[in-house]
Amino acid sequence: MRSRAEVTTRYAKAYVKAAKKERGRILDEVVSVTGWSRDNARRRLTAAAKSPPGPGRQVAARPRRARAPRYSYDATKVLQRVWAASGGQCGKYLTASMRTQLDALERHGELALEAPGRLDPHGRYSPAVRAELLSMSAATIDRYLAPARASDQLRGTSTTKPSPLLRSSIAVRKAGDEVEAEPGFFEGDTVAHCGPTLKGEFARTVNLTCVHTGWVFTTTVRNNAHTHILGALTAGVAAIPFAVSGLDFDNGSEFLNHAVITWAADRQIFFTRSRPYKKNDQATIESKNNHLVRRYAFYYRYDTDAERAVLARLWPLVNDRLNYLTPTKKPTGYGTDRHGRRTRLYDKPATPLERLLTAHVLAAPQEAELMAYRDTLNPADLARRIADLQQRLLVLAKDKTEQLYLASFPSALPNVRRGIRVQAS
Repeated sequence: MRSRAEVTTRYAKAYVKAAKKERGRILDEVVSVTGWSRDNARRRLTAAAKSPPGPGRQVAARPRRARAPRYSYDATKVLQRVWAASGGQCGKYLTASMRTQLDALERHGELALEAPGRLDPHGRYSPAVRAELLSMSAATIDRYLAPARASDQLRGTSTTKPSPLLRSSIAVRKAGDEVEAEPGFFEGDTVAHCGPTLKGEFARTVNLTCVHTGWVFTTTVRNNAHTHILGALTAGVAAIPFAVSGLDFDNGSEFLNHAVITWAADRQIFFTRSRPYKKNDQATIESKNNHLVRRYAFYYRYDTDAERAVLARLWPLVNDRLNYLTPTKKPTGYGTDRHGRRTRLYDKPATPLERLLTAHVLAAPQEAELMAYRDTLNPADLARRIADLQQRLLVLAKDKTEQLYLASFPSALPNVRRGIRVQAS
C-alpha cells in the first residue's frame, strides 16, 4: 500500500492538469502498476491531488458512516431462524437452498402467523419478508448472520494407522485422479469417538460419501471389528437409493482385511485405497468427517450402549438434512483470476438429491418417491430433534470426557469447560 501511495502521489498532479486523452494514458499506467480498477485509480488520483500524503504527515481518519440496513428487522430475525433450521449453512449454500427451505417450512406450518412453539412464534414472516430473503446475496446473508455464528469445539485424536495387510493387492487411488462421471463411487472412513485417550473400547462412526453427488450414509458401530464394519457397509448399500459401484478407503486394518474385500468382491464392488498419510487422496470423506460427524456428534467419548443408541437415532436425521436439503459445490477444473494466478473452479451449489436426479440413473418412480420424501421433511422439526439428541449426548458424555481431559491434559481444563458450554448452548 505504501508503494501504491507513492505511485499515486507521483501521477496525481499531472493527472488533474492533463487533457482527457493524456488522463487515459496516465490511468493505464497506474492501473498496470497497482492492479486497481480504473474507477478506483481515478478516485485515488483525484484525492491525492487535493491532499497528497507526505512523510511524517498524519491524516486523521474520518469516521466511517454506518451502512443503512437494506433489509428489515423481521427479515433478519427470520433469516437467523431459517439458518438455524438448515443446520448452519454458509451464505453461498443458503442462497441456493433458500427457496427449498422456505417452501418446506411453509408447508409444515413453521412460518405461519402466530404459531406458538414453531419456528416463527412472533409472526414476523410475510410475503414481503419472503421476497427479502429470496433477494439476499450470499455475502449479505453471511454479514447479517455474523452475530449468530458458533465458536470452535473440542478436538479429538486420530486412530488411522496404515495396515500392511493386503495393501499391495489393492489398487491405489490418488488425489489427482479424474472425478467419477456418474453416481455410485463412494469414499469411506471411520471416526473414533474416543475423546482424549485410545484406551479401552469406544464407538466408531462409519461414514460413506458419494464422490459425484455428495450423498452420505452414516452409522455408528460398537468397535472396528470386521463383523461390525461389514454390518455397517451392508446397511449402507441397502439404504443408499442407487447402486454402489465402488468403495475407496484409507489403509486402516478395519477395511483392508479378507472379510471386507471378499464382501466387496461378492457384490462386484470395485475396491481401492488411498496412499498412506495422504489425506488429499480422500478429500471428500475427510471433509465430511469434520462437518458431518464431528459437527453433529462433537469430540466426546462414547463407549456405552445408551450413547450408541442416541447416535443411531441422530444419524438418519442428519443424513436426511444433508442429502435432501443442504447444497454443496463440486470442483470442475482450474482457471486463472484477473492477476493470472491459478484458481479452483466450482459448479453452482446443488443438493445431493438434485445432483442424483440430474445424473438420470434412477427410474421415474424412484425419482418421484425421493421427491415426495423430500417434501415430507420439515427443516425446523429436524433441527429440534437433532438439538434434543445432541443435548442428550452432552448429558451422557460431558462429565466423563471432562474427567478424561483433566487426567490427560490438566492445563486444558478451562478450554474444555468453555467448549462444553458452547456445545450446550
